[in-house]
Amino acid sequence: MNKAATGTHMPRFHIVKRVEMTRGEIFILNLYAVLIAIVAGGILIACMGINPVSFYGTVIVGCFRSALSVKSLIRIVIPLLIASIAVIPAFRMKFWNIGGEGQFIMGAVFASYVALFFPEGIPHLPLMLLMAIAGIIGGGIWALIPAFFKCKFGTNETLLTLMLNYIALYIIQYLRDGPWRDPAAGGFPKIAKFPERAWLDQLFGVDISWIVAVLLVIFMTIYLKRTKHGYEIAVVGDSVNTARYAGMNVNAVIMRTMFLSGAIAGLGGMLQVSGEATTHTLSMGIAGGVGFTAIIVVWLANLSPITTVAVATLIGMLDKGCGVAESTYGLSSAVSDILQGIILFTVLGAMFFTNYKIVFRSKQSIKSHTAAAPGGENK
Repeated sequence: MNKAATGTHMPRFHIVKRVEMTRGEIFILNLYAVLIAIVAGGILIACMGINPVSFYGTVIVGCFRSALSVKSLIRIVIPLLIASIAVIPAFRMKFWNIGGEGQFIMGAVFASYVALFFPEGIPHLPLMLLMAIAGIIGGGIWALIPAFFKCKFGTNETLLTLMLNYIALYIIQYLRDGPWRDPAAGGFPKIAKFPERAWLDQLFGVDISWIVAVLLVIFMTIYLKRTKHGYEIAVVGDSVNTARYAGMNVNAVIMRTMFLSGAIAGLGGMLQVSGEATTHTLSMGIAGGVGFTAIIVVWLANLSPITTVAVATLIGMLDKGCGVAESTYGLSSAVSDILQGIILFTVLGAMFFTNYKIVFRSKQSIKSHTAAAPGGENK
């Protein structure tokens, strides 16, 4: 008789809940995941007929071969890091804020209004402060929209935040082609360049957005671990019912946290639009996809602000270094995205194995189970 038909078939392996791992064990597991990703990426590169060791060497050297390369790397990492820090509190609350891109853009739009249309007599420092406040308000308001609808009507925040990204992008297009169009550009649609008093100051040859990014990492670490608000975020993320039972106003926590998330993203937009990376003007490419890449970064960093610094730097190195390698070896510009995807999947797999493990059964145990089952074989 067929064993499967009698219900006596036993699979060779099964997945069981793992005893909680230590931080050291989790670190080793993630290290293995990164090594696997590097090997998998190397196999992909080898299939293209390129020596993987040479390719990875070119990627690393391409990031640090000159002072100009290092500055270019910093300009890539900083907006990505700020956008990543922005979405961490929302994700910890299990509010899936996919709208970091739109919040980043709206911060840039609000800051641009201050730079372009506020009176010329405002000195540099007060103007930069007003631009920062405008960016914070712009990003915060844009994040409050999905938070309000989630609290009031229970809408799906993933879809709403995603759609708001494209609305924000087309707001720039409307402004560029309409009311903010630079008349000095002739027939070319563009927004005027900011006056010099609206340019971000520089330190060590790079604009000071990197200082703001460091301060945001410190702030977010303390906020999440040492404050009442951070504790409320953790409780709401674990269980909304528990939070309500503990007397927390869940809707207030959601609204407050989403405003903070959008405000940080908006500040990042202000820093980006007033920095040298965008030639001090607002354009359609102001965000450059950092809001979407930030989602990958924070998941790889396991929602840790400190670890986010390392992951954002790694992704930035892939972006910058792969650009050099792509031109060196004549590869497609998609290689960097493919390698990022490989890293994401391997680390997500490692995250799964921090909670579960695969247990294999021996042939002997399977035979014993089969023999003991009703209708099983007699030995």
